[in-house]
Amino acid sequence: MNTISIIGSGFSSLSAACHLAKEGFKVSVFEKNITVGGRARQLIKDGFTFDMGPSWYWMPDIFEKFFAAFDKKTSDYYQLDKLDPAYKIFFADDTITIGDCMDKICVEFERIEPGSAVHLKNFISKAQTNYDIAINKIVLKPGLSPLELVTKETVLRVDQFFKTISQEVRKRFKNPKLVSTLEFPVLFLGAKPSKTPSFYSFMNFADFGLGTWHPKGGMYEVIKAMRSLAEELGVTIQTNANVEKIVVTNGKAVGIVANGKTFNSDWVISGADYHHSETLLDKKFRQYSENYWNKKTYAPSSLLFYVGFDKELTNVNHHNLFFDTDFEKHAEEIYDNPQWPSMPLFYANFPSVTDKSMAPTNCETGFFLIPIAPDLEDTPELRSNYFNIIIDRFEKRTGQEVKNNIIFKESFCVNDFIEEYNSYKGNAYGMANTLSQTAFLRPNLKSKKVKNLFFTGQLTVPGPGVPPALISGKLVADLIINKH
Repeated sequence: MNTISIIGSGFSSLSAACHLAKEGFKVSVFEKNITVGGRARQLIKDGFTFDMGPSWYWMPDIFEKFFAAFDKKTSDYYQLDKLDPAYKIFFADDTITIGDCMDKICVEFERIEPGSAVHLKNFISKAQTNYDIAINKIVLKPGLSPLELVTKETVLRVDQFFKTISQEVRKRFKNPKLVSTLEFPVLFLGAKPSKTPSFYSFMNFADFGLGTWHPKGGMYEVIKAMRSLAEELGVTIQTNANVEKIVVTNGKAVGIVANGKTFNSDWVISGADYHHSETLLDKKFRQYSENYWNKKTYAPSSLLFYVGFDKELTNVNHHNLFFDTDFEKHAEEIYDNPQWPSMPLFYANFPSVTDKSMAPTNCETGFFLIPIAPDLEDTPELRSNYFNIIIDRFEKRTGQEVKNNIIFKESFCVNDFIEEYNSYKGNAYGMANTLSQTAFLRPNLKSKKVKNLFFTGQLTVPGPGVPPALISGKLVADLIINKH
């Protein structure tokens, strides 16, 4: 039987494990932490349940496709609810509420900028076409050749790879609030809207067209579902298994060393941070130099807070974006001139607003996220200072006092991303999807120097985010299956 060792147990690793096990491979997964999920871990404390990483469930079709490959449905494992409203955006002088369908969203756009609904419908229609091409054609390619991007559909849209999201949005919408609302989804791709190809407007269709969903119990339910499926298929999962080396003999990966013990296998896949994964190899087997990694554009890191409140909060939705400061300035402080933000935008997630199972009775589970540049100095004083900044603004914008209702607060930042996930420079979302880092221009799924060694996850193809991670796992599995 052909054996495979997989390093890490995030979405991409579990996806690869399931696809390979289905084809008869004997798969073993090695996870350094005590629980599976990689960055998508869970914190349970005093009856409060937090998703520690991803908290948005977008592109439900990708999850359905994943489970359908095994004759399963998402509903076999977890309950999925569409959020209405999907989310709320707080500005300095107003709020925008994004409903669960285009009709509601158009009404809101018209309220802010009369005449904008017709532009929105045209923009989202184009975004939908891009989504169909991206998800059904481009994203399913393994990034081996530039020719993968050349299809009859993309040739007709080649200009969209050289124009930016920012240009497309600003051409149609004048109100800065609407501009921010439409530019926000590409932040999940890890780059400034002015650096992201306009083809990626498909994220706007994912947002407005497909909606925002919530698995009851949180995003970790998806990890639990994938673990359960993997084990049903015969995958062995070891936690507390820190991989120290990828073993190479005669230019071929033949296993790994975890906790000092050697595990032999015919193939090795690493779903851990790509840069870290290459440090598990002797220098001569590494594809990319330190200089290569240092020059790349990374998605942001994050300062995260997990907060238990002893009362239910008012004037908030499940997902809330606080854009009551300068969007452009914060983006510059992440990408152009990396520093701690002077006036940070932030995101606040209260899953217990719609899912009472995630907090004790009459309490609220709060998750706060400030996007920041990777590789910043990270100290307890900075974390505390930024928590005070955002909680003051949160109280002001939502018209309520909450500071005295905090039962506990835990934080997670650059140092933790490095310590817990071996994340390069403490990035949170991998490598940005700029034009020069798209598709075949990203680090390879397949090692160019070591036979039978593969990589998967957010630093490789197709890119950052949970749905792309599921696809990345399938792509790497397909390379091995087809080669085999």
